[in-house]
Amino acid sequence: MSQPHDLRTPLCDLLGCRYPIVQTAMGWVAGSSLVVATTKAGGFGFLAGATIAADQIENEIIRIRQLTDDRPFGLNFHMFQPNAQQLLDLAVKHKLRAVSYGRGPDKKVIGRLRDAGIVCMPTVGALKHAQKAIEMGANAITIQGGEGGGHTGSVPTTVLLPQVVDAVQVPVVAAGGFYDGRGLLAALAFGAQGIAMGTRFLMTSDSGVPDVTLQRYLATRDAEKIQVSHLVDGMPQRMIPNEYLTMLEKASPFTRLRMAVSLALQWKAQTGMTMQHALGVLWQGLRDDPGSAAQTVMAANAPMLLQRSMVEGKPAEGVMSAGQVAALIGRLDSCEEVIAGIVAQACQRRAALNAMAAAA
Repeated sequence: MSQPHDLRTPLCDLLGCRYPIVQTAMGWVAGSSLVVATTKAGGFGFLAGATIAADQIENEIIRIRQLTDDRPFGLNFHMFQPNAQQLLDLAVKHKLRAVSYGRGPDKKVIGRLRDAGIVCMPTVGALKHAQKAIEMGANAITIQGGEGGGHTGSVPTTVLLPQVVDAVQVPVVAAGGFYDGRGLLAALAFGAQGIAMGTRFLMTSDSGVPDVTLQRYLATRDAEKIQVSHLVDGMPQRMIPNEYLTMLEKASPFTRLRMAVSLALQWKAQTGMTMQHALGVLWQGLRDDPGSAAQTVMAANAPMLLQRSMVEGKPAEGVMSAGQVAALIGRLDSCEEVIAGIVAQACQRRAALNAMAAAA
């Protein structure tokens, strides 16, 4: 039974979770085990459908259902995936509570999901993208400020969040720079209905990320060193620096192109992508950003670089997406400990603020 100190917001009712805390769909990290741990702890988890094999994704969905007593959770997808239609069908078939995505779904696709009672909650990094997503049919928005990991924008959360909250009429979830109860309370004060975290959940004992990679994360103690690079796929990505990024910085454009093509072929083989589909993705990438052939090719296969770090345990040979908060996390707690700690701290800070107001 919910208690007043649960910090319940309308987002909890929309998603069917106890606390307004969302675990994002990190590629190769947000599998069924992490979603189960998040859900059992009272948060809302997104399954990373973009990096789960097509013949395994339904089993992952069923496993979460079974291990959480059919509690609500979500699914992430990208329209450029060869099995995008499969994921859409599964979301409807299993009556998932929500889907998350970036750019891609048109009004027809979003309309089908909405008609099935599924919350459409894309992640965006700019006000104009939030407005466009809502125009397309999104009924909730996650906005990520520049402090966030992976693909990210340049506007800090403290500027972007109030800007979006003031401009839209749908629930807003704040991401980028959140890891504790103080951040949750601050987000609620800004007008958000909850927070979404990736790095905080990646750096838990439930994430399944190889220990050798997690130790690299824990060893990063300087937030300034978790910088943004365009070298992986032409888009700004915030990552922990490593040997692979250093090599990319020194490599010639021809070498980067050769590496990109090699990775693209591996990704094509791993996903079962047809040559026609691959060429379509490449053509769309060239139309969107023709500035760099190598980076356009890599846009379709960056998951291979994440796989090296997050699955194979080779952090020096891949990329390690991370928000700047990674430098503030010193140990690997469980999802239950993380969420309970966030809620407790938020309640403590709220009580302290209420005491200050009463004494004024």
